Amino acid sequence: MSLSHQDQVNLLQDILNNHLEDCCGSVAEYEQVERLIKSLLANNAVPQAMEPLLHDIYSYSQSGKNSSNSDSHINAHQEQLSQWVQVINTFS
Repeated sequence: MSLSHQDQVNLLQDILNNHLEDCCGSVAEYEQVERLIKSLLANNAVPQAMEPLLHDIYSYSQSGKNSSNSDSHINAHQEQLSQWVQVINTFS
């Protein structure tokens, strides 16, 4: 069973919120974020206004996946994580 685009947005928001609150993450989470964003960008039901946000989060995820210290990467992006979670709330 595949996830609807709204389920995907909710899952993306949950992962970002966990990074924001726990200040830690895993390579698997970054990879999941990348898969979610690729799927969302391919979905016509996702508002076009959300695309720049998704591209920013995708870049964050790629950098985090390749970072030697994931926790430091997340700590360095706390403000952006907070903004992204808030913006995603407006699309939910």
